[in-house]
This record gives sequence, structure tokens and C-alpha cells, in this order.
Amino acid sequence: MMLLSRSLGRKIVATGTAAVAFAFLYEVTILDSRYAARQAELREATATPAPGARLRFTATAYCRGTTTASGVNVRNGIAAADPDLLPVGSVLQVDRLGERYNGIYTVMDTGPAVQGRHIDIYMWNCDEARYEFGRRSAGITVLRLGWNPRASSPRLVDRLFRQREAAQPAPGIPPARPTTPAVAPAVKEAAPKEPGGLRVPASAGVIKNAS
Repeated sequence: MMLLSRSLGRKIVATGTAAVAFAFLYEVTILDSRYAARQAELREATATPAPGARLRFTATAYCRGTTTASGVNVRNGIAAADPDLLPVGSVLQVDRLGERYNGIYTVMDTGPAVQGRHIDIYMWNCDEARYEFGRRSAGITVLRLGWNPRASSPRLVDRLFRQREAAQPAPGIPPARPTTPAVAPAVKEAAPKEPGGLRVPASAGVIKNAS
């Protein structure tokens, strides 16, 4: 430290060395982040569709037709896809399309023009589908693959069930009604019979015994 404080040249050399080291570390960090980003994009572009998988698709929009390949009527939230990759019934969470179009879509349609890593989103407005939406790059998370409930992302299913249970009010338990103990009916004592078959009143017997 004493040598550095007395020599201006050594100060300049030390400062230059620190600046070069900092710049080198910064470049290494930038290169690492870019490499990680490229690896993530490569995984999304080549990953096989599976529950929970993150995929990269091309998204377009269509507006024609009234009935989908699955037999249901067209409506918002329906998408067409290649059944070899995303079979009918698959549920997708789509992003990177813009706030207006991001959301959850169900694959209910197919088409000859929808092949490979391509989804076609249904819209009511044909001008919006053709000119405003156009062709975009989309990020897709597979929530369910086809109609099989076992091919669902367990985290999402559990979260949806928890939200549904939390939204429903707890059923009230009706108070127990007090029960009245059953009282057995009184049994009347039969009057004694005389040998001739006639019933003798109880009072007559008492008087007879008293005499």
C-alpha cells in the first residue's frame, strides 16, 4: 500500500488491472446468461409434448367454420393443433402472444394446414385473425395431454381443485333435534272370570272378600 501511494504509475497499473478484471468477469457473466437463454430456447423448440412441458410453437388464428373436428361448436378459447403432437382434448397455457391473447386454450380442432409445432387459435373477427394477429411466436405449457386425466400436470390440477374448494362455502351442519323417549302404553289388567265364563268386576271381588 505504501508503494502504491507513493507511485502514480503503479496506481494507474493497479486501476487498469482491476478494470480489465471487472470487464472480463462481466463478459463471462453475459456469455453465460446468453448461453443459458439459448439452451432454454433450444429445449422449448425440441421438447416432446408432455404434461408440464414447456414448448415453443408458432401461433396463427382462424375464423371460419361452425363445428370443430371434435364435434363441438366453435367459440373463444378453442385452438387447432396437430393431433400427432397435441391430441384433441389437450389443455394449453399460451403466453408471449400479448395480454389480449394470452390464456388457457383447449385443443378441439384439427386442420390440414396445422402441422408440426403450430397452433391455430379461433377468433370471431376474421379481420382481427388475418391482419391484426397474423403469425406470432408462442410459448406453450402443456397442462393436459389429450382427454386422459392421468396425463395432467398434477400441480395445476391440485391448485384448481383447491381454488374451487376455497370458493365454495362450507356446508352448515343442522343442529341435532332433541328426541323424546318413547313411552310404552299402559297395559290394563284383565278382570278375573267366574267358572261360568262371566267377568267379575274388581270391586265385586273386594266386597266378597271383605264379607
